Amino acid sequence: MKPARSQKKFERPYTWSQLHNGEWVRESIQMRLDEWCPKLFGYHMLKLGGLSSELSSCTCNIQHQVNLDIQNPLHNVIADVYNLPFVEKSFDVVVLSHQLDYSNDPHRLLREVDRVMMDDGYLIISGFNPFSLTGLASLMPWRKNSLPWSGRMYTPSRMKDWLGVLNYQVIQCDSYALFPMKKYQTVWTWLENSLGDWASSAGSQYFIVARKRTYPIKPIKPHWHLKRRFSPVGASLTTRCTAHAGTLSPEKTQHPTKHKKAD
Repeated sequence: MKPARSQKKFERPYTWSQLHNGEWVRESIQMRLDEWCPKLFGYHMLKLGGLSSELSSCTCNIQHQVNLDIQNPLHNVIADVYNLPFVEKSFDVVVLSHQLDYSNDPHRLLREVDRVMMDDGYLIISGFNPFSLTGLASLMPWRKNSLPWSGRMYTPSRMKDWLGVLNYQVIQCDSYALFPMKKYQTVWTWLENSLGDWASSAGSQYFIVARKRTYPIKPIKPHWHLKRRFSPVGASLTTRCTAHAGTLSPEKTQHPTKHKKAD
């Protein structure tokens, strides 16, 4: 497995028209995002990158939405994605649509997103699956330098591992588009549904919704759950605390006995 960090400079698309079948890819993501928008609440949403900015979220209850990109005309903030100009815990929802595929340091990008994410906030990620027809096409020499095959592709399971390290709970992971073709899409969708789980694991795209957890990965057991030793009343042994090697040790004491006077 290749390391996620790369010295290569990737061409990052800023509009869906730059991708092969880009409009169809956008529609498939938009359909899944529309299902989640009514469930998202909060005050601030961040759409990171031009592709995320072109996704509609008008049905979302979050009114203040920030589009961050350098080239896309829909942006309202221009900044480097690795140094976001926001304070910690600023956003309730962050959308990362195919940004990790074209990042030379996806771990750093995820850490920066985590920094500005509110506790219990939602992170929405979409990307290309390398173990798919789209991933296989990227191995062809004449396509390596063309979008969308010029970027890095990560499996959904690897993405879930990264999110687990950052203490995110994956709520939904949808892998789809076994046949990434817009033509005869009804036939391809029927065939994909017929193949079941095998088809979903080889889908060309994935859509992940994760939530930032606020409790530690290994919770500390409360003191009131600890068992206490039972000591019966009236026992002939009394427990005395003695400072010996930092432990408590019981010490036997004998009760005094009364002697009868001789007549």
